[in-house]
Amino acid sequence: MRIVVNGRSGKVGSVLAPALEAAGHSLVALEADADAMVDFTAPAAAAANVLRAVEAGVPSVVGTTGWDVASVDAPARAARVAVFYAPNFAIGAVLMMRFAAEASRHLERAEIVELHHATKLDAPSGTALATAAAMEGEVAIHSVRLPGLVAHQEVLVGSAGQVLTIRHDALSREAYVPGVLLALAKLDQLPPGLTTGLDALL
Repeated sequence: MRIVVNGRSGKVGSVLAPALEAAGHSLVALEADADAMVDFTAPAAAAANVLRAVEAGVPSVVGTTGWDVASVDAPARAARVAVFYAPNFAIGAVLMMRFAAEASRHLERAEIVELHHATKLDAPSGTALATAAAMEGEVAIHSVRLPGLVAHQEVLVGSAGQVLTIRHDALSREAYVPGVLLALAKLDQLPPGLTTGLDALL
């Protein structure tokens, strides 16, 4: 597959681009030459990048968080182009969200602590927001931004006399590569418009 990678010099893109080539894909510079677009950039750039791909008839895989994802759904539907967005491409993080949703149905209260590198632009993280949305009841989110962190999330679910802790740690950005490869492999099976969450592909 020929792929435009937006954000190739960024934290995720610099790991992802060589991994895509190692998996047999080729990287191209323009949507006109591409079969798909992958975006790991910044919130201010993501919507314009996706809409540019939609106008070119190129489906997208997007991991940038902190922007109005729903805004691209109608244009993508009208153009009959698939846009896949996930707040987290680590398989373990998707499982964490599943387990947290299940736990919230059986225990009384929950809170989320998400910890990321100091340069992450959005807080709370997209993963924390998606986790809270999947859980029952009101779920408080606490955001930590510190040097030395990559991406970590802990969900604490409690009832009288007990606390269940569910934690996922992305120790390097290589954790996101299998999820991106899965999304690219499934792109041609997705309906036009926006599909959200890696869970939909597992």
